[in-house]
Amino acid sequence: MIKNQIGRSIVRLRGIRPWHSMGNEMQISRSFLVIGSLYLLLGILIGMYMGGSGDHSLAPLHAHINLLGFALMTVFGIIYRIIPAMAGTTLAKAHFWLHQIGALILLVMLWLLFSGKITEAAMAPLAPIAELMVLLGTGTFAFNLWKST
Repeated sequence: MIKNQIGRSIVRLRGIRPWHSMGNEMQISRSFLVIGSLYLLLGILIGMYMGGSGDHSLAPLHAHINLLGFALMTVFGIIYRIIPAMAGTTLAKAHFWLHQIGALILLVMLWLLFSGKITEAAMAPLAPIAELMVLLGTGTFAFNLWKST
C-alpha cells in the first residue's frame, strides 16, 4: 500500500501519468511508441534473415524500417510524451496519420522493389506520394514543436 502511494507520488511529481489514466492527447505518444516497437521487431527479423541466409538484398528495406519505423516513431512518441501540449492538437493527429500511411506505403513499395516483384519504374505513381506524406508529416511535427514550445 505505502509502496504504491510512493510510486504514484513520484509519478505525479514528475508530471507523468500511468498509461491507463491518459487522456486522448497522450494516446498519440503511446501509438507512436507501440507501432515503432512493432517496426523494430520486423527490422530485427529481416536482419536475422539476411544474416542467416547471406542474402543482403533487403538491406535498404531493413534500414528504412529501422529509421522510418522504429527510430523516428520512437523519437516522436517520446517527444509527445514529454511535451504534452503538442499531443492533444490537430497537428499531432495529422502528423500521426501522414507518417503512418506514408511510411507503410513506402516500406511496402521498397519490399516489392527489393524482392524483385516490381521495377523501380512501377514505384513512380505511389512512392513519391508516400515520401511526400512522410515529409509533410515531419514538417507538421516541426511546426507543432515550434508552436508548442
